[in-house]
Amino acid sequence: MNNLGGDSNKINPLVPVDLVIDYLVQVDVARSENVVQANMELEFQRNKERFAFLKWGSNAFQNMLIVPPGSGIVQQVNLEYLGKVVFNTDGLLYPDSVVCTDSHTTMIDGLGVAG
Repeated sequence: MNNLGGDSNKINPLVPVDLVIDYLVQVDVARSENVVQANMELEFQRNKERFAFLKWGSNAFQNMLIVPPGSGIVQQVNLEYLGKVVFNTDGLLYPDSVVCTDSHTTMIDGLGVAG
């Protein structure tokens, strides 16, 4: 946008956006003390272009959080970390919501977040 002479703030999300990368880690290593770390390292090597793009996105925009794989399953992350229920922006209150392709994510409804 900047290279085209435009204002890059126009494409910045107006409300907070959280992207959870879930169920992405393959199991290549098993029966080892460092199984999680070893599998995560292989996954990041295998998909380094994807993760570089996601890292760029998390730094390029305000109001955007990217939760990497290995942080927990999306239901747990939504319920315990991301679910805000109500946002307050300069006195303007608006509800939290979640859009996801995981059928279990609607558990967030129990907190009052529209799933």
